[in-house]
Amino acid sequence: MPVPKNWVSIEVKELEDLPCLRYAEKPERASSWRLLKERVVEAGICSHCGTCTVCPVDLIILEDRPVDFDPKKGCMGCGVCVAVCPRYNYSPLNGVGEYIEASAGKSKRFTGQDGAMVTEFMATALEMGEIEVALFVARDEMFRPYIVHVRSSDELLNTRITGTKYSYAPVMPELHRIIKRYDSIGFVGTPCMISGIRKLQQKIPLYKKKVRLAVGLFCTENFYWHQLYDYLKERGADLKNAVKTDITKGNFIVTFKDGSEFTIPVKEMEEIVPDGCHVCQDFSAVEADVSIGSVGSDPGFSTVLIRRENAKKIFDYMIEKGYVETGKAKMKIVQRLCDFKVKIHPYPPKEEGPENSEGTQ
Repeated sequence: MPVPKNWVSIEVKELEDLPCLRYAEKPERASSWRLLKERVVEAGICSHCGTCTVCPVDLIILEDRPVDFDPKKGCMGCGVCVAVCPRYNYSPLNGVGEYIEASAGKSKRFTGQDGAMVTEFMATALEMGEIEVALFVARDEMFRPYIVHVRSSDELLNTRITGTKYSYAPVMPELHRIIKRYDSIGFVGTPCMISGIRKLQQKIPLYKKKVRLAVGLFCTENFYWHQLYDYLKERGADLKNAVKTDITKGNFIVTFKDGSEFTIPVKEMEEIVPDGCHVCQDFSAVEADVSIGSVGSDPGFSTVLIRRENAKKIFDYMIEKGYVETGKAKMKIVQRLCDFKVKIHPYPPKEEGPENSEGTQ
């Protein structure tokens, strides 16, 4: 039965054919959020991307813990949560994906995790007027992530905004909150979040119109901040004394204010890797406008995979203005990491047993 139009906000469209049940006044009856809870969250495949927080009644709770629900808010049965969830009826994306050109890049204007190319992309897009705001993940003194609105390139000189945090951040809820406020938005996210953006753009025209640049990050795994903080602190690496975190050559590295480093193999952190990461095979953010990461480039550079024309326009402008130093990307290495992620994150997951147990490397 079609969903009544007046039950959803004006931006939530194309919902008539979604696999959901109509609104039920009695709380014991099934509704849309229950489908998400049972088939995604309880099934252990939720990526914590936060796309589902587009929920018109704010029933879905995204915090530094697994996604939760507040049925008292009264599900409308609109089905938008399952419509935009990248893990509902999940079919993993993987591989390097299609791209127009591949390059190694290093910003001449900014200092970042590696080549600062994510920062440079957003700064240039702002300068060109391609976007009027960029959503970035910043960090507090304990490396706890929070979201900032960047409207000028000068703001990106703040080192707490640049660099990788390796913790889930509420970027999607913030995007939903500001989607009406700005006409053109730049978005930075992990592969699962980029997939969420594409789902939103397919189902809700407002997001297709307003999200003008989606920058995807190379990613193997992510963490809940409180678990990562406690795990490292127990091993003598307190993030409140850190200036940088990095994952390279299979190691999680924390650099401290005094210049010292703490290193631990990522495979030893398996106990705090969330379930949703164990089924993700998308290393290179194949659905992004441009994908960026350190793998496949020399130290101090970032690998840049230009996937869509809007990103190529920005990249060409950077080169024209002399904002970046470029080099050759080593795509065989990128492919190797893409293949490795498929190997360590099989879907459906393998049954645990002596004959097939395998750890992350």
